[in-house]
Amino acid sequence: MSRKYEGLIVLNTKGKEGNVDELVSLVAKEMESEGAALEEIEQLGRKTFANESRHLDGGHYINVTFNAEADVIPKIKTRLKLNTTVHTQNYLRKA
Repeated sequence: MSRKYEGLIVLNTKGKEGNVDELVSLVAKEMESEGAALEEIEQLGRKTFANESRHLDGGHYINVTFNAEADVIPKIKTRLKLNTTVHTQNYLRKA
C-alpha cells in the first residue's frame, strides 16, 4: 500500500552554488528511479548550521513530498548515501 512521506534533504553545495537546480533534479530522479512518486519539491534555500558538520558550515535544504511503498524508503536512503552532494536526509510518514 502506497503511503505519503515527507523528506528533508540537505545538499552539500560547497563549490557548486551556481547549479543548485541541477542538483535538486538529480536527487529527484534518483528518488523516482527507486519507486517514489514525487508530488512536490520545495527549495528552502541555503541555511547555516548551528555547529560545523563534517567540515561544512551550511547546506541547501529541500523538502520533498512523495508517495511510496514502505520498502522504498530504505532503498532511497541507501541510494542517496552514495550521492556525494547529499549531506543528510530524514524521512517522515505523513498521517
